[in-house]
Amino acid sequence: MGKRGRPKSDITKERIVTIRMSNEDYRILKEYSEKHQQTITETIKTGVDLLFSNHK
Repeated sequence: MGKRGRPKSDITKERIVTIRMSNEDYRILKEYSEKHQQTITETIKTGVDLLFSNHK
């Protein structure tokens, strides 16, 4: 019998980053994510990508 479950990705995500934010900042982040049909993680990653692309 073969292995079951999700196949392994070529890119492993080993790092976990946590931040503290105010209720207001979280509300804004959550509203933006819902409006754009993204998870909070996807929204934050998009923001980081934008920061790096604008910094070049």
